[in-house]
Amino acid sequence: MQRSGADRILLGMTTIVRTDRPALTETALQMTSGGRGVLAADESIKTMSARLEAEGIPASDVTRRDYRELLLTADGLSESVSGVILADETFGQELGDGRHFPIAARELGILPGIKVDTGTTPLPGQDGALITEGLDGLGGRLASYADRGAAFAKWRAVFDVGTTTEYVARANAHALARYAALCQEHGIVPIVEPEVLCTGDHPLAASAETTGLALTTVFDELDRAGVDLTGIVLKPNFVTPGLNAPKASAHDIAAATFEVLVDTVPAAVPGIAFLSGGHPTEDVCAFLKELSAVPNRPWNVTFSFGRALVSSALRAWGGDADSIAAAQRELRENCRQAAAAALG
Repeated sequence: MQRSGADRILLGMTTIVRTDRPALTETALQMTSGGRGVLAADESIKTMSARLEAEGIPASDVTRRDYRELLLTADGLSESVSGVILADETFGQELGDGRHFPIAARELGILPGIKVDTGTTPLPGQDGALITEGLDGLGGRLASYADRGAAFAKWRAVFDVGTTTEYVARANAHALARYAALCQEHGIVPIVEPEVLCTGDHPLAASAETTGLALTTVFDELDRAGVDLTGIVLKPNFVTPGLNAPKASAHDIAAATFEVLVDTVPAAVPGIAFLSGGHPTEDVCAFLKELSAVPNRPWNVTFSFGRALVSSALRAWGGDADSIAAAQRELRENCRQAAAAALG
C-alpha cells in the first residue's frame, strides 16, 4: 500500500516502513510556505468541553464534532490554512455528510495532522517543572494515523521561565526527539513544539534565555536521534515578556525572537510555524509581520495559532446552527489576517 511519505511493506506481523525523505521535506514546505499556516484545533476533550461550556454550549462528542466541522468546512479556508491539527477524538469522527475528518480535510485542500502527546505531568524533583507523556505505544498509534491519512503530527513540550533547568530542558528535548524520529519512520512530518510559557511577569531577556536553552537542547537531541531536519516543522513561541510584565513593541519582540532563532535553529529546517501562546490575535499577527520582514531568513515563517484564530468564531457560533456562517466569517478573517502577516 502506498502512503504519502513512506512505503509500507507487511511481512507477517511486522511492518517495515521505508521513509521517503524528499516527501517529508515537500510536506513541511507545503505546511509553511506561501503565507499559509497551520490551524490548531487539537484541544483535549477536557479543554474543548470547558471552552464550549464557557460559551453556554453543552459539551458532548457531538458538539465538539460540530464545532470542529464548522472550522474545517469554512469556505475558502485553504487559501490561508495549509494544515489542521486534530485531536484523536476528532480524527476518528465523521462530518455530517459521512466523510471522516482527515479525508474531508484533504479533499478541501488542507493537510490533516494529529496531536499525539497525552499531556503533561510534573517532573519529579524539579520544583513543578513539567514533562510531556505519550511515548508508550506511539509507534503503533502513528502507524494507524498514517494509514488513515495523517500528513503530520504534533508533540508539545512545556517550559516555564521559573523552573526550566538544563535537566528539565534535556528531559523534554529527549522526548521530543524520540517522537520526531518515530514520526519520520512512519512517513509523518513531526511538528516539534517547545513552548516557553508567557504566563508571569518575567522580562523579555528571561524569555530569550529560556527559549534559547530549550531550542539548543532540542536540536542537540534531534541530532542525536538521527532526525532529518529537512522533514520537520518547528513550532516555537515568540520571545515576549510575561503577560503580567510591561509590554514590548512588536519590533523588539521580532528582533529578540530572530536573534534567538538564528543562534539555535539550523538553516536545514524548512519552516517555523509560531504558536500564539495566549496573546491576542492582533498582537501575534504584529509579531509575525515584523519577523517575516526580516531579510535573509534561512527558513519560512508562518503561524500555527489556535485560540488567536478560533476564539471569536466559537463565540459567534454559540452552538446555534443559524450562526455557523457568521462563525466561519470570523475564522476566515482571522486566518487571512495571520496569512497576510506571514507574507509581511
